[in-house]
Amino acid sequence: MKRKIILGFLIAGLLIIFIGSIFFQVDETEFAIITQFGKPVRVIETAGLHIKWPDPVQSLRRFDRRLLLFDPEPSEYLTEDKKNILVDVYMGWRISEPRKFLEAVKERPVAEIFLADITSAAMGAALGNYPLSALISTDPEQIKVDEIMENVTGKCRQRAEAEYGIHVLEVRLKRLNLPDQNKESVFQRMRTERERMAKKYRSEGEEEAMKIRAEADKESRAILSEAYEEAQKIIGQGEAEATRIYAAAHNRNPRFYKLMRTLESYRKVLNEKTTVVLSTDSELLELLTEGKVKE
Repeated sequence: MKRKIILGFLIAGLLIIFIGSIFFQVDETEFAIITQFGKPVRVIETAGLHIKWPDPVQSLRRFDRRLLLFDPEPSEYLTEDKKNILVDVYMGWRISEPRKFLEAVKERPVAEIFLADITSAAMGAALGNYPLSALISTDPEQIKVDEIMENVTGKCRQRAEAEYGIHVLEVRLKRLNLPDQNKESVFQRMRTERERMAKKYRSEGEEEAMKIRAEADKESRAILSEAYEEAQKIIGQGEAEATRIYAAAHNRNPRFYKLMRTLESYRKVLNEKTTVVLSTDSELLELLTEGKVKE
């Protein structure tokens, strides 16, 4: 009886092991590849429960189907104008052809080694066609970073798809730096460029200031001319009115008019600091000596 129970347990255990070796679950975030004696025979891309022959006849390999990020080590490149520059990039990639990926690469770390080589070659070829000012410049119109990275992405994508079954989504620039031996010369060139731009702006400002001053002087002369003309007109009208008033006063009472004009002359000529020596028959002192003015 005990032997039968033990035999039953053994059979049940072997059956569980057998079932566990032929059934397997595939997640939505992965590919599954069934290999037979080391060669891929079936690629499973749909999530759910699947079946295969038990080991060692058939084995199961799993690969991540999500977007993966790869951050290679910064590398030094030579630009078209023979300037060394240190470039740090990152890449987004995913497995597009699982069978080809397994045959050519087998593991993610190996894939990233190949991707680093592809990126380095594409980056070196692209930067060799552009001067340093396409990456670093005070003039926004000279910057060609987006154009360069689109070129690099296209070359990496084409080669990775053809050779490794990898789709490169995008290669983007993370950081630019300069080797220590090149920093001083680049900074000096940047300072020179900024000084040139500053001189240009100052020259344009001085030219604009001269135009503004010339226009202001022109307007000032026009305003002063108009004001002088108006003032002379008002003065002329005032003098004419004064002459008319004097004439009317004189005609109305000539003696009183002459008296007022004489007193007015005294007020203008004489004060506490004035010393005047005149003859007794001077008309200026006629009022003081005779108490009257001549007709």
